[in-house]
Amino acid sequence: MKTNTFLNDLRGKSVEELNEELVAAKKELFNLRFQNATNQLNNTSRIKEVRRNIARIQTLITEAKRA
Repeated sequence: MKTNTFLNDLRGKSVEELNEELVAAKKELFNLRFQNATNQLNNTSRIKEVRRNIARIQTLITEAKRA
C-alpha cells in the first residue's frame, strides 16, 4: 500500500524532478551506509527500502525516456 502511493507520487513528476529525487535517495543511502559502518544505525531495513526506491525511480526515468 505504501509503495503504491510512493509510485503514484513519482509518476506525476517530470524527468527533472525524478532526477532530483534520485540524487536525494542516493545521498540518503550514503548516509545510511555510513551510519551502519559506525554502528549508529538502528533500523537496518531502511537501507533495503532506499535501494528499492532508487531502483523504482530509475525505472520510471527509463520509461519516461522511452516514451
